[in-house]
Amino acid sequence: MSEASWGDDTKTPKVDWRMSASLEDVPRGDDDLAEVTSLEGAVRAWLELDPVHQAAATLTPERPIQIDGVSTASFQGNGISVLAERLPATEAGER
Repeated sequence: MSEASWGDDTKTPKVDWRMSASLEDVPRGDDDLAEVTSLEGAVRAWLELDPVHQAAATLTPERPIQIDGVSTASFQGNGISVLAERLPATEAGER
């Protein structure tokens, strides 16, 4: 016998915001270095960028993320906003 489940977690399972991720192609002082942090930290850092740098950025999580049934190993430019929309709220209630 199998358990019933309401909703479809198979298309968009819960995101592991603690996994490692690198945010690349964004300026870091005088260099253009990748920042390796948690997925949540990388997405929040991307949100702080100006639109030109957001469009040029590449975010690569430790392992692929499945959203709406599609598994993605890397997010480019404004495609990172798909993750930003799913960010957990902070203690202050902000995304």
